Amino acid sequence: MLFHGLSAFPITPADESGHVNVESLCRLLERLERAGVDSVGLLGSTGSYMYLSRAERRRTIEAARECLGGRVPVIVSAGALRTGDAEDLARDAKRAGADGLLLAPVSYTPLTDDEVLQHYSGVAGATDLPLCVYNNPGTTHFTISNALLARMAAVPNIVAVKNPAQPLPEMRAVHQALEAQLPVGFAIGYSGDWNAPGALLAGGAAWYSVVAGLLPVPSLKLARAAKVGNVAEVERIDGLFAPLFALFKELSSYRVVHAAANAMGLATTKPPLPILPLSTADQDRIMTAISALDTV
Repeated sequence: MLFHGLSAFPITPADESGHVNVESLCRLLERLERAGVDSVGLLGSTGSYMYLSRAERRRTIEAARECLGGRVPVIVSAGALRTGDAEDLARDAKRAGADGLLLAPVSYTPLTDDEVLQHYSGVAGATDLPLCVYNNPGTTHFTISNALLARMAAVPNIVAVKNPAQPLPEMRAVHQALEAQLPVGFAIGYSGDWNAPGALLAGGAAWYSVVAGLLPVPSLKLARAAKVGNVAEVERIDGLFAPLFALFKELSSYRVVHAAANAMGLATTKPPLPILPLSTADQDRIMTAISALDTV
């Protein structure tokens, strides 16, 4: 059940040289553990994986295992431009104690379906860890089609997908069309916080959540309501999240959660350059949006 339920993706606090602040990281992770999230998504897009060296990624995983002590499953991104580098990152994650892998088709030169398939086959075969396909065309500029995902699902160790969620009116048909092409038990999960609760209502197995890495308690309440099909409660809580999700879309969730973590006293960190921190005015807007969630 690794790729099921609410997977919370925290930031990875680091200094300007990319050296991870283990103390701040543990503070964030222990907060997620206390809330009861189903898994932690470490070194995802929100966790700055593409901005960190191999050594700092490994150090982050080791710190997470020490902080959490195996009490919460940890899913680790192994994304890299070169297949060999991604295989090495997968082995590092295995040795450092990861429970599963997440992999996006990171590229500079546009990739073909066959190139993506061989990339995933290589990384999936580098360890015995279960692997989740990360379909994130917003950053990779490559869309993993249903047909390609069906080919991937035949590769040993590839057992799940993290897909971008669609608006609720479209979500059930989108989910059912994909489910029909995949093996029974293949875990279809979704990201995109503003649409993901609807994806759970439509039958999605997991919500891979940026906001849960920052605000795990209200996020869990929203996820649990969606999993049991409580539409009225989903609409109520989702409405309270709406101002924050609007800022995610306007400013990017990456910038917002870094600013919020600082404002909330959870970490003292800036996003890595060339990403610039948000203005004081934007930080005030973020904290106003977060305060709306006090009634969840």
